[in-house]
Amino acid sequence: MISQFELIGDNKVGVLPKQVDQLAMCREIALQKDTIENDSSFMLVDLDKIIQRYNLWKRELPMIEPFYAVKCNTDLVLIRILASLGCGFDCASREEIDIVMETGVAADRIIYANPCKTRSFIAHAMECDVRKMTFDNAEELIKIAKLHPNAEMILRIAVSDSTATCPLNLKFGADPVLHAPHLLKIAYEEGVKVVGISFHVGSGCNDASAYRTALQHAKNLCEIGEGLGFNMDIIDMGGGFPGADHHNNPFEKIAETIRDALDEFFPETEKRLIAEPGRFFAAGPFSLVANIIHATEVPASKITKNPNDSADHGYMYYINDGVYGSFNCILFDHAHPVGSPLFDVDRNEKFISTIWGPTCDSLDLVEDKKLMVKMNVGEWLYYPDMGAYTLAAATTFNGFSKPVPMYVMSEEMWESIKDSCHI
Repeated sequence: MISQFELIGDNKVGVLPKQVDQLAMCREIALQKDTIENDSSFMLVDLDKIIQRYNLWKRELPMIEPFYAVKCNTDLVLIRILASLGCGFDCASREEIDIVMETGVAADRIIYANPCKTRSFIAHAMECDVRKMTFDNAEELIKIAKLHPNAEMILRIAVSDSTATCPLNLKFGADPVLHAPHLLKIAYEEGVKVVGISFHVGSGCNDASAYRTALQHAKNLCEIGEGLGFNMDIIDMGGGFPGADHHNNPFEKIAETIRDALDEFFPETEKRLIAEPGRFFAAGPFSLVANIIHATEVPASKITKNPNDSADHGYMYYINDGVYGSFNCILFDHAHPVGSPLFDVDRNEKFISTIWGPTCDSLDLVEDKKLMVKMNVGEWLYYPDMGAYTLAAATTFNGFSKPVPMYVMSEEMWESIKDSCHI
């Protein structure tokens, strides 16, 4: 049970006497909502888990400063806690820079990590004294030379894990052999200051060896830049770090590969090592609970598309969140959320089922051909690890509201951050 309420910014946080149990807490909230016939979906945010993820990062990669990728989830409580822990921030737009700086974060803790920036956004970054920026093309250098003479540019190279959930090298990054050395020469000729190399192996990395390859290219390019007179002080390892404990390429394995590669290519380095984790921090703390607003029995063949299943029973369920809301991660992040009944049920037989979102669009499909026990209208489904690329892109299409976040943390964790959380 919640023992007290505190404020982080303008947001109320429930403080518990012991460590948060996300499933148990979601059940408690759902029961309270049932008593007042409130069936709106909600997002439980376990703030303890943010701190635990930060501690894991510092244990496995203590030499690398995390700069949280704001695009992943712009929740202000998440940002304030990460700021209080000492994180920097990876921003990709004027709005993201403003979101972070309005929480009290200084400009030197921000990297404007978008290689193709709007001119007015560059001018805004100069006004805010945000200097660290990425580039991967000559045209960007020309813009920077005119609009932000104080900029400290970081050359982004294209090194990608082709098996990543979201490969990024098709849109961003200069070829590290064919094009990157030439860009360093152009920067020198234009009088633009280059301070390092960055890369992003792809969001949701599956092949840790991509980091080693990228660091090898970074070493070679640092030597070329230093030969031109640049102080190549920063290596930015981008993102790609998993946000869920059950990921098929554990964070600890990726961290081990990075440590080994740093020992090989940058032994005893004095360079500043940074990275841009997003889902690593954002995914796990957020659990979504949605209500079944409608249920209907159909022939199983309607779901399986197999006429031989026409004699079997299937069910279609409609919940009050979908791909235009929190489940936009299905479309934009190639995610495959898996839900389960929030409460234990005394029904054992499972049926082929489909979970639909609430809108009138047939694209609004959350889970298909799912084996699940029969559920009833008014019952709840629980979806863990729903903080990455979910709320950040959620809409109110068709008039359906976004789930309300509810924040909880333990007394122990509250005591550890309360004096530094800009309350």
